[in-house]
Amino acid sequence: MQNYSAVDLHSNNGVLTIIDETDRTVRQKKLPNDLSAYVAELEPFRATLQGVAVESTFNWYWLVDGLRAHDFPVVLVNTAAVQQYEGLKHADDQYDSWFLAHLMRLGILPKAYIYPREERAVRDLLRKRSTLVRQRTSNVLSVQNLEQRNRGVKISSNDVKQLTAERIGEIYTNEDLALAVETTSMVIDALTTQIKRLERAVLKKARLRDEFKLVRTVWGIGEILGLTIMYEAGDMKRFAEPGHFASYCRCVDAKRLSNGKKKHDNNAKNGNKYLAWAFVEAAHFAVRFYPEVKRFHDKKAAKTNVIVAIKSIAHKLARATFYVLRDQQPFDPKKVFG
Repeated sequence: MQNYSAVDLHSNNGVLTIIDETDRTVRQKKLPNDLSAYVAELEPFRATLQGVAVESTFNWYWLVDGLRAHDFPVVLVNTAAVQQYEGLKHADDQYDSWFLAHLMRLGILPKAYIYPREERAVRDLLRKRSTLVRQRTSNVLSVQNLEQRNRGVKISSNDVKQLTAERIGEIYTNEDLALAVETTSMVIDALTTQIKRLERAVLKKARLRDEFKLVRTVWGIGEILGLTIMYEAGDMKRFAEPGHFASYCRCVDAKRLSNGKKKHDNNAKNGNKYLAWAFVEAAHFAVRFYPEVKRFHDKKAAKTNVIVAIKSIAHKLARATFYVLRDQQPFDPKKVFG
C-alpha cells in the first residue's frame, strides 16, 4: 500500500492529510506550526510514504527544511499553478490538503523549485534590496507629481534625489508643500542609505558563479542585477528553452485564446516577480545607455506605449540571458536588436 501526504500551510497552523492509493483519507489533522508535531504524525507512514507536498507559501522554509532533515520525501508545490474545479460549492483547508495529495497520487502535482538552503539568506537580502528600491521609486514619483501639480515643472529622478532642505525652502513659499516634499526627500535619503548598506553586505558575501559571469555582458545588467538573476534563477538546467525562462521571468503575455480570440487573462503571477523586476530594471538601464536599445524603445513606444516598449525589451534581455548562460557565449546585441 502506498501513501501520499500534503500540508495546507498557514501562518500559525497547517492541515496534514495522508491518503492511500485509492484516495481514501487515512490520516487528517490540524497541527500547530511545530516541526515535531508533523514528524510524529508522518513517522508511522514512513515506509509507504511516496511524498509530502508542502505549499509554497511565505513561510515554507522551516517545514520543508525540517522534514528533509528527517529524510522525508518532500516536494514544494507551485501553488500558482494549482487550479481546482471552479464548480465546487464548498472547499476548506481539509479539502485543499486532500486535493494536493490527490494530485501527487495522479502524478500531476505542479512542483516548485526548492532553492538551496545555504544560499537563501543572500537571496533574501537581494529581495529586500529590490523592495526598498521600489519604495524609493514610489517616493521619487510622489515628489515629481508634487512638482508637476504645483509648479508645472518636470523634474528628473536624479534631481529629486539631490534635493536639500535649503533648496526645497527656496522652491516652495507654501510651508505645507515644502514640508511634504522635505519629508518625502528624507525618506528617499534613508532608503538610499539602507539600499547601499544591503549592497555592501551582498557584495561582501556573494560573487557570480563561473557559469553566471557572462550575464554581465548582457546590456543593462550590472553586478547587483547579475547577482539577483543568479540567485533567483538557481539552476538554469531546469529551463528547457528560452521561452520557459522568459515565462518564469513574467516576460510573456498571460492570456487564454479560443478560436483565435482572447477570452481572458491567465495567471500573470505564475513566475518569479523578482526576476521580472530585475529584467525591467535592466531594460531601463539599456535604454538609457545604448542607442540601439533606445531606437527600438522609441519605435515600439510610438506604436504602443512606453510600458509595452520596456516589457518588450525586458523579454528580449531575458531570452538573451538564457542563451548567454546556456551556451556560455558573450551577449551579441546584433542578434537581439539588429
